[in-house]
Amino acid sequence: MRILVVEDEPNVVDFIEQGLKEEGYAVDVATDGELALSFAQTYPYDLIILDIMLPRLDGRQVARTLRTRGLTTPILMLTALDQVDDRVAGLDSGADDYLIKPFAYRELLARIRARTRTYAGETIAANELKLADLSLNRLTRQVERGQQEITLTAKEFALLEFFMLHPNQALSRTQLGEHVWGQDYYNQSNVVDVYVGYLRRKIDDGRAAPLLHTVRGVGYKLSAEG
Repeated sequence: MRILVVEDEPNVVDFIEQGLKEEGYAVDVATDGELALSFAQTYPYDLIILDIMLPRLDGRQVARTLRTRGLTTPILMLTALDQVDDRVAGLDSGADDYLIKPFAYRELLARIRARTRTYAGETIAANELKLADLSLNRLTRQVERGQQEITLTAKEFALLEFFMLHPNQALSRTQLGEHVWGQDYYNQSNVVDVYVGYLRRKIDDGRAAPLLHTVRGVGYKLSAEG
């Protein structure tokens, strides 16, 4: 999942960005409202975490503008403003959820999971994803194939999760890179091929039926059909 964090306090940015990356999310950061508008309309995000008090444009203006322009990506508003009127104004501007600073990090993660499930629909509503004899649990981060547990790094897990959310679909290297690495992808030209190789060795080596396939001229797909 790719998340845009819009926040101008360096300590808060570092805290959220590091935590989300450790969970396997791709994270981009915008430090003012105008940059947030530019990023949100340029790149495909699964969620936007949006502070209210921002330079240039405040969070409510950003949310209102994005909704006016037809963007439906879920917005989680993150702010120190805790009065009822503040929460109502934030939700009315287009936010889907509202979290007060200071917050418990595990609550932030739970709200992210809830919002991305709702946004993506029934296909990913379950916490456990399955394809053939391969399973991935999004809460426990456990991966198994044929009852055998597979240990993955955070990026390998994020890549496999994205494949399993789009089974039998040919996914380009750019799609995979943007959703798993975010803007960092453009500084690492062959990172997708390298990590697909890592995944293949872990989920397919020694198996009669490989699941991860190369689609010539396009990229890769995860499929039990070959």
